[in-house]
Amino acid sequence: MKIIQVDNFDRETIGVSDDRLVAENIEHESLAKVMCEALNKKYSAEFSSVFFRVVNDDYELRIFEP
Repeated sequence: MKIIQVDNFDRETIGVSDDRLVAENIEHESLAKVMCEALNKKYSAEFSSVFFRVVNDDYELRIFEP
């Protein structure tokens, strides 16, 4: 499993819309979910521009290219 940081508002802006890798090769999905919840609680307030998600290891990071 991977944890990625995404744009909370799903904007399409250069440098803002790119996914960022936070952690990878997390063996247990339950651990990844706990880590993700902790990150969102700490860094993703109601109007925060970032949000953290758990994705599969084969997920390719999205990079905005106009």
